Amino acid sequence: MARSVVQISGHIIDSLILPKILDLIIALGGEFEILQVQIGHRRADRSYALIQVEASTPELLEHVLAKIKEHGALPVEAEGQSAELQPAPADGVFPDHFYATTNLKTWVRVNDQWIEVELPEMDCGIRVDLTAMRAACVPIHRVKKDDLIVVGHRGVKILPPERRVPREAFEFMSSAVSTEQPKGLLIREIAESMRKTRSDNGRILVVAGPGLVHTGAARHLVELIEQGYVHVLFAGNGLAVHDIETALYGTSLGVYLDKTIRAAEGHEHHLWAINTIRKAGGIRQAVEQGVLQKGIFYSCVQKGVDFVLAGSIRDDGPLPDVITDTLKAQDVMREKARGVTFALMMATTLHAIATGNLLPATVKTVCVDINPAVVTKLTDRGTFQAIGLVTDVEPFLRELREYLNPAIRKEPEPAGLSH
Repeated sequence: MARSVVQISGHIIDSLILPKILDLIIALGGEFEILQVQIGHRRADRSYALIQVEASTPELLEHVLAKIKEHGALPVEAEGQSAELQPAPADGVFPDHFYATTNLKTWVRVNDQWIEVELPEMDCGIRVDLTAMRAACVPIHRVKKDDLIVVGHRGVKILPPERRVPREAFEFMSSAVSTEQPKGLLIREIAESMRKTRSDNGRILVVAGPGLVHTGAARHLVELIEQGYVHVLFAGNGLAVHDIETALYGTSLGVYLDKTIRAAEGHEHHLWAINTIRKAGGIRQAVEQGVLQKGIFYSCVQKGVDFVLAGSIRDDGPLPDVITDTLKAQDVMREKARGVTFALMMATTLHAIATGNLLPATVKTVCVDINPAVVTKLTDRGTFQAIGLVTDVEPFLRELREYLNPAIRKEPEPAGLSH
């Protein structure tokens, strides 16, 4: 049997870190023996455990150790070892067996010093600057030849997410898809967290799909923008096109939202909307010229809210503001996501997952979708902190708006809208 002793410390009991590690060892085909455990006597006390991990082969042991490291378990023998650094062989190419990052707080040991890795992001490498003694996550397309990159797992440690002491109200929701908890209670907690984020001068990121327009929810998002609850907006061509189509023609995909009937030649409206904005030179220019006078993106321009529209091969047009180079779009999203402390993702699968890949685990993340698989995919991809609410986006946003501004009178729903 191959063996290694690992240590974990922190709020490993109430944050369920210890049982997660033990379950993971067994699930991966290993065995464990708890050699030592010290449990804090008070809520604020930290705990400590020493665990011997066993596996049938050295290869399996290495696999188990790599997985439990994501939860903060560090081999005792590796505590004093420095990370192995190798130069990148070419631009856009990592050395073999490079360390693939998570979105958790990470440290790398270099020259007998633990250095915190800057800009935590999953699925990147760790670039080390020996002159400045700094380390940072770097995506593969940004690495340059001869950059020093961490190889293997030696000399790397991770701080797993812990429940804060005292716990915040938001944290009563575990990182899971909520289908049965009272939605009103969950939405009120989300509203409280957004209100606190704004009062603390934090930054709120909204990631949204075109379903907001189709369901009549766009007006609620406009109010959140107007009230200062949105600082950055990520979306695709679809949300912008249908928002602008509604602003110009009162339709979404050619259907009048207030009448739920199809307009004559309505199938052409979204293309007319694209052409109108292209003729103006872009969304901002259309607002400045008075062509676009309402809607989500009108409010973004008026309130100075940054927005990034990332394109796809399906896009009609697209709008001039859409970034069609995917790597460029990723880089712009990465830059705009810096400093975000709260992320709200609604009615979008691909943009939610793409954004989740860019966010550190310290960013509170809420994903709202009628399809529970969206949040499952998001967490499976490594966005550990994502909390899911399964509901249609229109009633969610309507109720969220009311919690954020109790003075708002409840309005009747537009006739014929299905939620």
